[in-house]
Amino acid sequence: MKIDILTIFPDFFRGPLDYGIIRRARETCLAEVNIHDLRNFTKDKHRTVDDRPFGGGEGMVLKPEPIFECLESLGDLAPRSERISESAKQSVIVLSPQGRTLDQSLAAEFSVLERIVMICGRYEGVDERVSEHLADREVSIGDYVLSGGEMGAAVILDTVIRLIPGAVGNEASTRQESFTEPGVARALVPANAPNSTCLSGGLLDYPHYTRPADFRGMPVPEVLVNGNHEDIRRWRRKTALTKTLRNRPDLLKRVVLTDEDRELLNEIRSLQSVI
Repeated sequence: MKIDILTIFPDFFRGPLDYGIIRRARETCLAEVNIHDLRNFTKDKHRTVDDRPFGGGEGMVLKPEPIFECLESLGDLAPRSERISESAKQSVIVLSPQGRTLDQSLAAEFSVLERIVMICGRYEGVDERVSEHLADREVSIGDYVLSGGEMGAAVILDTVIRLIPGAVGNEASTRQESFTEPGVARALVPANAPNSTCLSGGLLDYPHYTRPADFRGMPVPEVLVNGNHEDIRRWRRKTALTKTLRNRPDLLKRVVLTDEDRELLNEIRSLQSVI
């Protein structure tokens, strides 16, 4: 996968690019990440990238010229008309609070693309002509406002690259995490996975424990060390449902619950009503 990031703060990405999964993916040529300084595409001696908006208002807006010229300099991007088709293998993204909220399913969509370009907004945003005529989508990483799109681009970078096959040592682990769609998860979990494995199926992940079995008087739940895979699987599903009900009950409305899930939820709610 090839990823280009357009920004006025290229040094911001020195940290994200040089550590962990992103660094390994770059070193193994699974992902090529290029950072482009928009100030290199300005024409005046002050290297001006922003201006006041027409109609007045507070703040400054990134100008269209540097962004268009930077993107055009890449040379090998498909036209916008092709990028908006369902079969497109490329996408140009504007990071914006007004965009579609990033979630795991959108990250999975991005992970199968061959080329992604991210345009980092700043100040009050980006000239609307960039979104209308250059980019093919706008993406937000949450319902809050950041100082610029660089942080959002770094989040998307990590979220997407870790889903590229080979980027993570144990590929199945990326399919069993919180928010992962059940169809995607089941398709990619190895056939020899332990039958105690509990796919998230769009819920929050179940709790995890490691050695020592008793740490400062805090023991690992007995069910996890008794060797009964069916008991472990049921416990994991129940605790995933408990955590989801407590922290993100909205997710329960989006997933298809099995008869066992509904039974477990009734047990959880009955226990909560007693407490």
